[in-house]
Amino acid sequence: MKVNYDKEVDVLRIILSERQIVESDESRPDVILDYDVEGNVVGMEILNASKHAELPNACEFAVAS
Repeated sequence: MKVNYDKEVDVLRIILSERQIVESDESRPDVILDYDVEGNVVGMEILNASKHAELPNACEFAVAS
């Protein structure tokens, strides 16, 4: 999984898989889900990220066992 924030365009991108994106859908305002050929979610974009996250350029990661 990769997380990227582009401050210039205020977009937060979460990449779940490197599979090819064949379809994208704005399921809610400012939220775009990307799907592979099998209909699996492979990524997500949050537009106007600074309006939805306090610190869009910070990321905390935890693995639960």
